[in-house]
Amino acid sequence: MSVSSCISALQLAHDCTHVTRPGAIVTYTCTMEHTSSATALSAATALSEHVDAVMAAEQAVEEVASRLGRIAIDLALVFTGGEHAQEMAAIAGVVRSALRPAMLLGVTAGGVVGNGVEVEDKPGVALFAAALPGTTLHAFTYRHLPHVKDEHDEEALLRMAAAIGARSDLRATLFFADPFSVPAGSIVGAISAVPKVVRGLPRLPLVGGMASAGAAPGSNMLVLNDEVMRSGAVGVTIRGNVAVDCMVSQGCRPIGRPLVITGGHRNIITALGGRSAFEVLRDTVNELDETDRLLLPNGIFIGRVINEYKDRFGRGDFLVRGVMGVDQSVGAVAVGDAVQVGQTVQFHVRDAETASEDLTMLLEAEQLRRPAVGALLFTCNGRGRKFFSKPNHDAQAICAALDAARAEGSEWDWGASDVNATSPVEDRVQDAPGDAAPSTDSVPLAGFFAAGEIGPIGDRSFVHGHTAIAAIFRGRDD
Repeated sequence: MSVSSCISALQLAHDCTHVTRPGAIVTYTCTMEHTSSATALSAATALSEHVDAVMAAEQAVEEVASRLGRIAIDLALVFTGGEHAQEMAAIAGVVRSALRPAMLLGVTAGGVVGNGVEVEDKPGVALFAAALPGTTLHAFTYRHLPHVKDEHDEEALLRMAAAIGARSDLRATLFFADPFSVPAGSIVGAISAVPKVVRGLPRLPLVGGMASAGAAPGSNMLVLNDEVMRSGAVGVTIRGNVAVDCMVSQGCRPIGRPLVITGGHRNIITALGGRSAFEVLRDTVNELDETDRLLLPNGIFIGRVINEYKDRFGRGDFLVRGVMGVDQSVGAVAVGDAVQVGQTVQFHVRDAETASEDLTMLLEAEQLRRPAVGALLFTCNGRGRKFFSKPNHDAQAICAALDAARAEGSEWDWGASDVNATSPVEDRVQDAPGDAAPSTDSVPLAGFFAAGEIGPIGDRSFVHGHTAIAAIFRGRDD
């Protein structure tokens, strides 16, 4: 079966229909595709901390509408934090009725991000809206995704490709899920394997995050257009004439040296380079200088090399997972991921300074690209003020870097409309000593604090922990 026939079959099977699923908050479901009729690439964001959820939504909508004017909105994303999370249905209704976006996705979180401001553990509504000319958007929910047991099963991958709307012009897939009802690791792995069966698609950038508003099943909410769910996942694939660049900052630094796993099974490493894994870890720790020893209370991590064909490995070459424990009696080290003999790994450390340096380094590379039109940020709920000991760290760093790139790249004919702008948050930002208020020419940024972040390392995407992940929208060079 071809990908196109799979897609056609899926679209016929999942046209917009009313359903009567017990327990659903809104009993209307729709998997659809939308082709943009916009003429200018534009984006706007807004953030409201109003204590009333509906008023917060109305403030955010009014701000975005004032920025975008009469432009038809192709994609809107709404993120709610704190006590507003349980009012997601009403908030989404305000956004839908006022802005009439072709596609609306939403997720509830412990905190939200709007431009240079991170609202943590209190009510907040962050809104992102964009006109994406020359693109097609394909929305889906978790129940539309096939179960892929084996990533070598081409028929299963073809069904997955159809479900998410994957074609050769795919630019990115945004994906938001409830951590209590979705096996995120296996789903992300299956979606990442789709390029195996889609001709002309070298990789599939999958980016997003896990809902973080609640600590029990049923306490999170997700939105796709008219439907609000307490479980599952929602996503949208973006195809066509836009660039979506993904940046993943894992915030770790390698220690010791790379070694090959010579013994292990499941998530247990028994031997590294022919030696006991525990002995290698012990020796690595003993060889640390005093500065690095101070980082050990933050935990020890292990990075698995993604591309084994490289001669040298740096920070961006590893998928970082936690060291879960050791068994000295058998010389084993337990890690937070499945391992295989023959893989190259290296131990890592993490702290606020290292995380800040890693983010800065990645953002310097982003400044060499075409200026951004807008961006999304999915940062770990373990970062923020409690990790960096100051507010707004990730959001301000990303805004500053993207704004600098825009200022330096003013000679680009990058296709963004003049309405591209952020919401004015001067009063809110100035309340924090030392925080500079962003100008209305800032690159729009919105996002949320996630209970697991999704983004690519190399040619595959993974569910991460303690990362800051950005999806940056730009005009295409071709």
